[in-house]
Amino acid sequence: MAQESTHDKVRSLLVALLDDLGFELVDLEYKREGRDWVLRLFMDKEGGVTLDDCVDVSREVGALLDVEDLIETAYRLEVSSPGLDRPLKKPQDYERFAGRLVKVKTYEKLDPDQRGHERKTFTGKLLGLEGTLVRIEQLDKKGGVVELPLEAIAKANLEIDL
Repeated sequence: MAQESTHDKVRSLLVALLDDLGFELVDLEYKREGRDWVLRLFMDKEGGVTLDDCVDVSREVGALLDVEDLIETAYRLEVSSPGLDRPLKKPQDYERFAGRLVKVKTYEKLDPDQRGHERKTFTGKLLGLEGTLVRIEQLDKKGGVVELPLEAIAKANLEIDL
């Protein structure tokens, strides 16, 4: 069995803590920025995240990580909401945000609507998930629905409705 990475251990710990506090862990980054290391977590909850939520969660997460002592280097902890262009990370996200505008980028160029030109970026109204296919109604002149395999998606974000 492969040894669990520090990132995976921290993620597991934070998923459980945030769940207990009524939040969802959307994303977790641990990376070097300049000379410093930053542990950045993005959380969400029904109705959105407030500044007070970020302060409270930061305090709880900081205390837990100090006790667990999983990260060997000094780091700065940042806690925030995922923002208006929230990333879609889990299969459930594609159901939860059905009806919203999305921008999806795939790893490889695809031509799922047989228009004759392959591309990596698809924008439109998210229709949801059917099995392992993400369904998007394109809002350009030609329209139509595209179905993209979940495993082909490199990145997906909500778009701001104007």
